[in-house]
Amino acid sequence: MAKKKGKVKKNANVAKKAKPVSRLRYAARIAVAVIVLTLLALCGIGDWYVHHPAEWLAERESFLTAPLVYFGDRTAFITDALGWTGHDAVYDSDDPVPSGQVFFAGEPQRVGNPAPKDIAVLRRGEFAVGWSPSLKRPVWAAYHVPREARFDDGKRPSFTKDRSVASSPSPAAYTGSRYDRGHMVPNHAVVSRFGPDEQRKTFMMTNISPQAPALNRGPWREMERRIADLWTAKYGEIWVIVGALSGTSPSARETIAAGGIDVPEQYYMIAVAQTEDGVRALAVLVPQTSGRWAFPAHDIVTIDELEKLSGLEFFPEMPSFLKRPLQADRPTRLWPIRFRDILKLILLRFA
Repeated sequence: MAKKKGKVKKNANVAKKAKPVSRLRYAARIAVAVIVLTLLALCGIGDWYVHHPAEWLAERESFLTAPLVYFGDRTAFITDALGWTGHDAVYDSDDPVPSGQVFFAGEPQRVGNPAPKDIAVLRRGEFAVGWSPSLKRPVWAAYHVPREARFDDGKRPSFTKDRSVASSPSPAAYTGSRYDRGHMVPNHAVVSRFGPDEQRKTFMMTNISPQAPALNRGPWREMERRIADLWTAKYGEIWVIVGALSGTSPSARETIAAGGIDVPEQYYMIAVAQTEDGVRALAVLVPQTSGRWAFPAHDIVTIDELEKLSGLEFFPEMPSFLKRPLQADRPTRLWPIRFRDILKLILLRFA
């Protein structure tokens, strides 16, 4: 019996030494769980929130909705890329793909104001520029990007005056202007597909327009790289039209004094691809004041809107049964990419 009592006493001592979870630790666990659930809710609701049109978001902008936009942008950046959220403008077409051509369904046509009347089309082989002598910058430019990259980027050439165009500015015209010499047809897409000879053409000043550094090195560069490095891998050859819009008030328009070069208020980009699913199109209209880390998905517009704002008709040779719905549809995301390219997208964003 003595041994038995001793054993009970020993077990009692062990039980006495065992300590319950402290209240502080329990509260910390509850706090962590609440924070995690709150972040997940912000990401989920924010993802839904940011897929609305820009004007809808602008009407509801406040300090209360700012967290939804912040977390929603970063969540949609991944979920859209994976194709889990949002929708694209894609419509069936049996027309043959215009492989190897600069234009998809014809070059842009002026139909009225505010497009200048003096647009001269400069054909550069693998791209074309709609140049305005009065604005001393491109009104639009068009290029195509085949799927396969065959060349390395190599050394960047110097900017040069276009000797074939009398109104071409010199590179020095931008000096001290606080604006970048912004490529309309991008250097990277051209050199990687067509080599250094074609690359040098993109550095002629007739392919250059004033761009704020944050825009040029931020969302504009991201869109160019998505097209050349990510979307071609999934959709094949892509056709692109880029353009610049002046301010609506002539008295408020800015120029670079050294050369009288018009400074646009907005830039747009239209991408088109044709796959087994049909013809897909995407358009963004990005303000000159766009921030370095802005998300281009907020700038998605319809092609119809761009035609009204620019005074141009895009894809004039496209059949009306396809053109009407394609240009009126507003996608809610940038095009998805291959799953294997997600890391490339993340590096593109933050590199």
